[in-house]
Amino acid sequence: MVKTNRREEKVPAVEKVKTAEPAEAEKPAEIAVEAKKKILFVASEAAPFIATGGLAEVIGSLSKAIAKDDRYDVRVIVPLYQDIRKEYRKDFRFIGNLFVPLSWRNQYCGIFEYVKDNVTFYFVDNEYYFKRPGCYGYYDDGERFAFFCRSVMEILGFIGFYPDILHCHDWQAALAALYLKTIYCFRPEYQFIRAVFTIHNIEYQGKYSLDILEDLFGISYRYRNLVEYDHCINLMKGAIECCEAFSTVSPTYAGEIKDPYYAHGLDPIVRRNEFKLCGILNGIDPEYYDPATDAALFANYSAEHPENKAVCKEELQKMLGLPVKAGTPIVAMISRLVTHKGLDLVMEVVEQMLRQDVQFIVLGTGDATYEHYFSDLARRYQGKVVSVISFNADLSRKIYSGADIFLMPSKSEPCGLSQMIASRYGTIAVVRETGGLRDSITPYGAGGNGFTFSNYDAYDMLYVINEALNVYHVKSEWANLMKKAMETDFSWAHSAQYYTDLYLRVLK
Repeated sequence: MVKTNRREEKVPAVEKVKTAEPAEAEKPAEIAVEAKKKILFVASEAAPFIATGGLAEVIGSLSKAIAKDDRYDVRVIVPLYQDIRKEYRKDFRFIGNLFVPLSWRNQYCGIFEYVKDNVTFYFVDNEYYFKRPGCYGYYDDGERFAFFCRSVMEILGFIGFYPDILHCHDWQAALAALYLKTIYCFRPEYQFIRAVFTIHNIEYQGKYSLDILEDLFGISYRYRNLVEYDHCINLMKGAIECCEAFSTVSPTYAGEIKDPYYAHGLDPIVRRNEFKLCGILNGIDPEYYDPATDAALFANYSAEHPENKAVCKEELQKMLGLPVKAGTPIVAMISRLVTHKGLDLVMEVVEQMLRQDVQFIVLGTGDATYEHYFSDLARRYQGKVVSVISFNADLSRKIYSGADIFLMPSKSEPCGLSQMIASRYGTIAVVRETGGLRDSITPYGAGGNGFTFSNYDAYDMLYVINEALNVYHVKSEWANLMKKAMETDFSWAHSAQYYTDLYLRVLK
């Protein structure tokens, strides 16, 4: 049985102020200061050090937002990958090493520290596991992240930091919650740590054969009921079972993952544990994504002074070899080129859209089918379509600022950050009403900040794109819509408060 000890919250006592003589009464009463709540984020990546997608953005921005509150001591732990940016890595401080037990192995673990924005970051070093290009996609990813999660548990004593909340993110960190509630729950210093687990994308669950539960993960077979699902190990299922609370990255997605259509087979587990489920919408860092100060842009602008957005558009057209036409709307997509991003809808109707006076830009990498299709589309529609098959952060900023319409017709989207970034840069989002897209973009016809459609249908999407193009040509309406989009509050302020409220509920 998994041990889950409970305790009453210990509140520091406040001394009573005694009735005193007048001279003594003037002395101020001593006020007890409550100890900071200790939060430890466990994740496989974190911006700005290493990023492959939205997870890193969330870890970097959410930790920073919570750390602004002096009541919280926020720390983050991630692997020390080979590809971590050198401008940060050179300043990491080595604080020691230990050996981590993992089943029959006893592996070296170095610990590096770096403080940024009032957040302490720890980096787990083991060259055998992490001195490789990229973060994921290796045959031994299960073992790599098992070592990482077991290291997290061992490092706590070394650094003298036992968190109140261990906040684990996605399947790569799921084993930290499992280890906490199995191997480590009998140690006194670990008994009062509460686990929170966040699902960023339920499609990736960490599935492995039951044969390796003890030999690879080092978890006793008597705990197999925690991780066994559909005749295999499911690490995400194990974290859901073990944590005190779990969340998703938008309220709508929290409801969607109870449905087999979205849950990739895990909906029975979600429904069984829905009493501890909540959805909290991600945000973006408004200082990092600020068109008024962004050095990557051709020219800076703001919601109050948007004139230079036209300069960004003109320079983007020149850079990508498109005809420079101020009155021709640019529709853009910045996306991983994979099925759930709604690319099959785009392929079905994009050539009908291109019959109009419009330019289309695609930036991203992914499945070969989509890469080849959009490359061929650009070849056949030279002067109207540009396809850049790469991951290019600098170019993405230039597209966000230079485009007019941002297309994001996802089949499923746990949260999505691109629609928020585009809005921040005054590029109007056209999205399908799913997950975080529904929670962040509201329809123009109802006084919202973008355009939306609900059915997963190519012609519904095309209808809404045409609606956006029609509004684009009404300059006063478009200017008002741009201002509304740019002024929408996508910051982490509200979301960070929701997370801290969740932490306090769990601790009580």
